[in-house]
Amino acid sequence: MRRFLCLTFAFLAALSARAVAPQVDSAASEEYSKKYDLLVSRLGPAGVGVETVLNGWSEADPDNRKLLLAKYSYYLTKGQTTTVVSRPGRKYLGNRPLFALKDSAGADVNYFEETVYDDSLFAIALRNIDRAAELFPLDLDIAFMKANSLVSYEKESPDMALVCLSGIIDDYYADRDAGWKFDGEKIDDEFFMGAIQEYCYLFFNIGSQVSYVAFKVLSGKMLENEPESTVFLSDMGSYYLVVEDNPKTALKYYRKVLKINPEDYTAAKNCVLLYRREDNPKGELKYLPVLIASSPDETERMSAQARLDVLKQKK
Repeated sequence: MRRFLCLTFAFLAALSARAVAPQVDSAASEEYSKKYDLLVSRLGPAGVGVETVLNGWSEADPDNRKLLLAKYSYYLTKGQTTTVVSRPGRKYLGNRPLFALKDSAGADVNYFEETVYDDSLFAIALRNIDRAAELFPLDLDIAFMKANSLVSYEKESPDMALVCLSGIIDDYYADRDAGWKFDGEKIDDEFFMGAIQEYCYLFFNIGSQVSYVAFKVLSGKMLENEPESTVFLSDMGSYYLVVEDNPKTALKYYRKVLKINPEDYTAAKNCVLLYRREDNPKGELKYLPVLIASSPDETERMSAQARLDVLKQKK
């Protein structure tokens, strides 16, 4: 009797799932896809007529991957407005100013291009990218699309972007062999680490207190999974050097990098500069030879050699 009930419930569940499954008209879906490509090539992702095509396509094939990304792109683009704003400093969000004007006191005022979003349209874009991510959870290009839009939307306060990227890291390392893809191609650890480093670089360049925190958190999460990564060890060194002004802790990370890769130019140079800043000739003497061996610049190598010779004479 129990087996019969289990089979009955399973059958009813299957019927229920079949009843709510979207109906797909493959021929119509393909036709809408072609119309969409044609319109976008001529008018852009939010051009005239695109919404009509997307509405029809949604009726024919609502969970189509390309459709969901097209709807995401449509609402994201439609909700964008580009404006010019004045901001203090030589950079804003990591970008240089479009131009500078003098104020009444004769001081330079820098003007930057900024993209702002309509909140309601941005929310619709996110719903579509979330649906795509739900249906295609191993497609990292979808996950990174969402992260990109959040970074652009939040600007100097990338809180949601950090949550999104942290989730991507957790999901990836929960099962590296799950068959992760980017634009249809399988990816490996090297690709993934490079992609996350791009976001770390972006957060560091934004240069706000919140973005610096995001930079540190992402780098730390990556080190939890890749403790021998010289890239993320250097990131942590840069955080403590630039943000915290903590040379002692920064040196700790740069020395870890050199233990893993004795020819790491950036770590060697930072060690030399930090020991010089701390007036520690013994530390300089240790790392100047490493800098000389790793530097790609002949002038820098000659300067480092001259400095090494002077310190040896004083020793």
